[in-house]
Amino acid sequence: MGLPALEFSDCYVDSPQFRERLKSHELELEKTNKFIKELIKDGKALIQALKNLSTAKRKFAESLNEFKFQCIGDAETDDEICIAKSLQEFAGVLQNLEDERTRMIENANDVLISPLERFRKEQIGAAKEAKKKYDKETEKYCTVLEKHLSLSAKKKEAHLHEADNQVDIVRQHFYEVSLEYVFKVQEVQERKMFEFVEPLLAFLQGLFTYYHHGYELAKDFNHFKTDLTISIQNTRNRFESTRSEVECLMKKMKENPHEHKSISPNTMEGYLFVQEKRSFVSTWVKYYCIYHREPKRMTMMLFDQKSGAKNGDEESFTLKSCTRRKTDSIEKRFCFDIEAVDRPGVITMQALSEEDRRLWMEAMDGREPVLYLRHQKFLLHSNMIGFILRAFHMLETRGTPLVGLYRIVGVSSRVQKLLSLAMDPKTCADVELDSTEWEIKTITSAIKHYLRMLPAPLMTYQYQRSFIIAAKLDNPEARVAEIHSIVHRLPEKNRQMLELLMKHLAKVASHHQQNLMTVANLGVVFGPTLLRPQEETVAAIMDIKFQNIVIEILIENHERIFKDMPVSGGGQGNSQLNLPRRRSADSKAPSCSERPLTLFHTPSFSEKDKGTPASCFFIKLKININYNFLRIKIMLNLCFLFVCACVCVCRSPASPSPTSPRSPSWPMFSAPSSPQLASSTSSESSPVRCVSCSGLLRQLSIAVHPPLRKARALYACKAEHDSELSFIAGTIFENVHPSREPGWLEGTLDGKTGLIPENYVEFV
Repeated sequence: MGLPALEFSDCYVDSPQFRERLKSHELELEKTNKFIKELIKDGKALIQALKNLSTAKRKFAESLNEFKFQCIGDAETDDEICIAKSLQEFAGVLQNLEDERTRMIENANDVLISPLERFRKEQIGAAKEAKKKYDKETEKYCTVLEKHLSLSAKKKEAHLHEADNQVDIVRQHFYEVSLEYVFKVQEVQERKMFEFVEPLLAFLQGLFTYYHHGYELAKDFNHFKTDLTISIQNTRNRFESTRSEVECLMKKMKENPHEHKSISPNTMEGYLFVQEKRSFVSTWVKYYCIYHREPKRMTMMLFDQKSGAKNGDEESFTLKSCTRRKTDSIEKRFCFDIEAVDRPGVITMQALSEEDRRLWMEAMDGREPVLYLRHQKFLLHSNMIGFILRAFHMLETRGTPLVGLYRIVGVSSRVQKLLSLAMDPKTCADVELDSTEWEIKTITSAIKHYLRMLPAPLMTYQYQRSFIIAAKLDNPEARVAEIHSIVHRLPEKNRQMLELLMKHLAKVASHHQQNLMTVANLGVVFGPTLLRPQEETVAAIMDIKFQNIVIEILIENHERIFKDMPVSGGGQGNSQLNLPRRRSADSKAPSCSERPLTLFHTPSFSEKDKGTPASCFFIKLKININYNFLRIKIMLNLCFLFVCACVCVCRSPASPSPTSPRSPSWPMFSAPSSPQLASSTSSESSPVRCVSCSGLLRQLSIAVHPPLRKARALYACKAEHDSELSFIAGTIFENVHPSREPGWLEGTLDGKTGLIPENYVEFV
């Protein structure tokens, strides 16, 4: 479990739980600060002590291996997992280089020491200064408040009014300092994920340059380095969008704190002063109180805001009645009396203000809160759907090659004018989108603004959390299956609109080489719009990265998700499969739907597959050998496989129907003669009819030796099977020739032979 998210609304409540969560963040920052100091010390020793190089490297590696990242939220993205385990990867590399001695490392101070020092001083140091300011303001606020509440109600009204204004000013300043401190703490926690790892990555790259004996190790490290670089960039991009959202929320709360203060209709909580009478003397003791309306249960906790520590155990009782105290009956202001069922006597309490007392009274006497209804102007009606369809057609006709499509925003006044015309039934049909009056960015901004201003998001508040939970599943197939199931639970009109939008975005992504709008970039644009949460909180903002992943999955799998009905039971059954997590596709220019499927990589054999007579032979077929021997083995296995299938079918008394369980549909394997043929057959299988064994053998004929050529990678690719190759853009492959896999090539990289997606490379 990672660090809990710090909600800005908790700054106004300032509960003990909030202080504990804040303290856990402070301890994590202090831990990080100490670790960076130790890391810098070890790095300097490594540079200066050539004789003790082996010892210093071992200590450095141990330090890296012991540190663990703590992320905000209850789940991590694939990129965050990659970054989190990067320190352990670095430690393994250093341990392998322990016995290798060489000259003193040059330029290590610039790439390692200085960035870490800068991060510690500028970021963690700023957080410490903010903490000092926050502690000072807390003490000041509590002191002023206690002094203010001690004023007698018999003083002049002008004097009391002036005192109230002074307390409000101090309270507002305290809230602002609290908000800024929470924002800074979470900012540093997020920044360390990339600003801390990047210097280490650069330092390791420098080590590889000077170690001749580490050459082979450096080649092996290139695979992880590619993933880590992509993960850092993805995390940085997500951080920028998340930070702007959090900062915007903080500004909103500064401007209108009462509108964003979280007040639950079923729970009231806050600080109250309770009058305690002891031997002819009454004292007022400060408690943190929580009242649950449904069971009428009040809980009081003695807590000191200044020290942040609890004093004693909690006390709970059931509320019987609540009565407002008149001003002339007690010297204190903002007072009310409560009676308990399971506690004798009357308890007199003092609220922090008149407004605070009103809220407590409303909560405890059962009066319903005032509900404000939002003005629902933007609706999903037929006029706008028709306008959006025309806009999609126009964009697909002449707008898809434009760089930054949907990311570049239009002029606000022009966007509002276009929307007003489109939403008016009288003028909707007269809007000419092909006119020079409307720029491409104006049309795309109008579509985004309309979807953003719907009363409920297109994918609904009801299923928003379900989509997020599905995106957090470990198994990529389970993610797709679960999202597939949830999509078909959406209202019919929402699902139809979502299908049109995803189909359009898939066409936009297919021109990513011109418009630079990959599936991942479109996910960043439309994730917060289509899956916005009902309540704007820091925790919800931290889930934006998973909203983006949901949109990526919908774009990549739109044909399967919207055309096919989901399997009964949803995707929950697949979540237990032990398959690798889904990688972010930010670095891939082609989407996953453009990545050819590997026919020969089938799931491992299980007990449930024993029911079919020939499937067990097919499942056991795995290709882990070189190309020449592969052809012979495939020929023998497939011949035997289909002969067995023919025998089973021929023995049946009647010819089974195509849908009969006795008539399995076998894939036809043939080498693609062209890229078009390969792509068209990558996801389809042709049934092989049992005419005769000789007919089967003719269908299984294999092409003779193909020509060997060189090819250059156009995009980066992450291997999903042992027989595939991982590479970055610009990599040169040797001995490239067509593979048995439709849509795949086979080539050699750094002495390793494996499969390469055909649409990821070009021949040289």
